[in-house]
Amino acid sequence: MLLTNREEYDVIVVGAGHAGVEAALAAARLHFSVIMFTVSVDSIALMPCNPNIGGSSKGHLVREIDALGGEMGKNIDKTFLQSKMLNRSKGPAVHSLRAQADKQRYTAEMRRTLEQTEGLTIRQGEVCSLIVKDGEIRGVKTASGAEYLAKAVVLTTGVYLNARCIYGDVSEYTGPNGLKAATKLSASLIENGIALRRYKTGTPARMDGRTVDFSKMQEQKGDERIVPFSFETDPESIQKEQVSCWLTYTNEETHRIIRENIDRSPLYSGNIEGVGPRYCPSIEDKVMRFADKDRHQVFIEPEGLYTHELYVDGMSSSMPEDVQKAMYRTVPGLENAKIVRNAYAIEYDCIDARQLKSTLEFKSIRGLFAAGQFCGSSGYEEAAAQGLMAGINAARLIQGKPGIVLDRAQAYIGVLIDDLVTKENFEPYRMMTSRAEYRLLLRQDNADIRLTRLGYAIGLISEERYQRFKAYEKTVNDEIARVEKTFVKMTDALQEMLSENGTAELKGGASLADLIRRPELSYELLAPVDPGRPEISERAAEQVNIAVKYAGYIERQQRQVESFRKMENRRIPEDIDYSKVPSLRIEARQKLEMIRPTSLGQASRIAGVSPADIQVLLVWLKK
Repeated sequence: MLLTNREEYDVIVVGAGHAGVEAALAAARLHFSVIMFTVSVDSIALMPCNPNIGGSSKGHLVREIDALGGEMGKNIDKTFLQSKMLNRSKGPAVHSLRAQADKQRYTAEMRRTLEQTEGLTIRQGEVCSLIVKDGEIRGVKTASGAEYLAKAVVLTTGVYLNARCIYGDVSEYTGPNGLKAATKLSASLIENGIALRRYKTGTPARMDGRTVDFSKMQEQKGDERIVPFSFETDPESIQKEQVSCWLTYTNEETHRIIRENIDRSPLYSGNIEGVGPRYCPSIEDKVMRFADKDRHQVFIEPEGLYTHELYVDGMSSSMPEDVQKAMYRTVPGLENAKIVRNAYAIEYDCIDARQLKSTLEFKSIRGLFAAGQFCGSSGYEEAAAQGLMAGINAARLIQGKPGIVLDRAQAYIGVLIDDLVTKENFEPYRMMTSRAEYRLLLRQDNADIRLTRLGYAIGLISEERYQRFKAYEKTVNDEIARVEKTFVKMTDALQEMLSENGTAELKGGASLADLIRRPELSYELLAPVDPGRPEISERAAEQVNIAVKYAGYIERQQRQVESFRKMENRRIPEDIDYSKVPSLRIEARQKLEMIRPTSLGQASRIAGVSPADIQVLLVWLKK
């Protein structure tokens, strides 16, 4: 009897973190057979670092993932412990939802979703090499010698590739939380011409909550009215009692211990070679970089309902164990705290994402895609967003359809991927609202309006959901039109309202829209003097208020987008020979040849390509 150790699938996903699960679900939901490899089935959608989803700008990504048909928003709605809308005191462009997660439940729910998805197979095993022939991916081999063939492969290795965990003099070649590292694939990637780099990230210690004195900390509660991440989640279904977080601070004694032992930190001794994230520094980095600060915020966050383990947000470290014990115990409330898990830094292999097309497919190997921290980004949300797009584009490649590329005026996901594949990043990339030029248009509240149609066209949004969305959109548009056309005259009730809210009296008449645009008023406040108002949802009312109040700013930004799109629509031929474009500077020619932008807009964002170079290229393209 002839035995064979070979299987065939449409799509292979290597890795089962936040990028991997979104890639696998997207491809499977588009009716392709998918196998997803993980070094441990217990680490599916694992949160090895912070126990939360969302946050400033990251909440935008989660909403966009949901609008396109991804899973992250739905999963956190099922498993959150506390929810907050951040930056409420600022404009709507920077409002961002953030939810504390029950880590174990989040992982369990995501695994359940995967296991219930038709056509999706989960396989524990280490992928050790790629099977590439004539510049095309054909499959992968595992450490056991098995071959898995496929038409497309998505690499989502996260921080597991040649991972090394370090604190003090302790150095272990493991993945996060002591899980098995993936040690064999890097060599195969290099053999196939993929250049790797070394990045690092870190995590704080976890404390036993029974040994923490919360009376010395400030309680941080969630929002009274909880807003869901997913546009499909009924807001009423998630109103529940929430778990508190706690705020405390480091102090001069904490900083003294760190300074006196800084030579023992592997970050400063040279034992860590990888480049870390500038926007998420370790506590020793904070102390050394910001010597003028006498304290730093520390948030104590629960990791789940059925564990006493607490996450010490703001104090990630790679200091030796004895230094960690000493410095943590200087923090008010942690004087007698017992460490459950030491803080550590982790180094791992990843790529310079400029080796990828905007579809996240490798330029050099057809059918091979990448997503997540393997692409040089940081964060669960950034990973999930890339995973979703890589899974969609892997499926579309098999279908013979063009890849989906979101532009910078369409979604934060577009900004994220464009930055990764176009710009030179020297550290793990983190999404921030300041990176989005058109952030007033790319708000978290209107992600469904921006992207649901596309999700439906791709095939990830059901007909039922799409019809509900269209009805919602019509309600919003009809109400915007109504308040623009509805005029009110001064009455005693209106006079009282204007006076109570400290805004000027009305001389003659004014439209409801004119009143909404006053800084002191809003669509909600005007309800008592608007008898013709229809009953609409909270979300629709918020959308009407923002659309009317910021109409002038939105229109101005839309005009800016029109100029941006003109450059984006100036396509550059795939087979262009930059050596034949006269008057291009040498540096510009080298950068353009390496990145091979698809449009003049993308070319203009490449470091080393000047406006003069763009003009030269524009003239040549016209000829």
